[in-house]
Amino acid sequence: MGSSQISNNIRTLRFFNDEMTQEELAKKVGVTRQTIIAIEKAKYSPSLELAFRIAYVFEVPLEEVFTFDPEDEPVK
Repeated sequence: MGSSQISNNIRTLRFFNDEMTQEELAKKVGVTRQTIIAIEKAKYSPSLELAFRIAYVFEVPLEEVFTFDPEDEPVK
């Protein structure tokens, strides 16, 4: 499998939330800044719990933070 199938809008959401820093978000959800950086760059997929925590911080549905892009080939 190539790059992650999960993309996110965390950077945009941070910008529209008083330009929240990666460090501030990390503290609110209980992870390191490095974890937030990796998630933003789609190098790391968060746990389901962490994904929900991030959505909760921004007060938006999970689907507004993360988008799942299935590959072109159907699952058999």
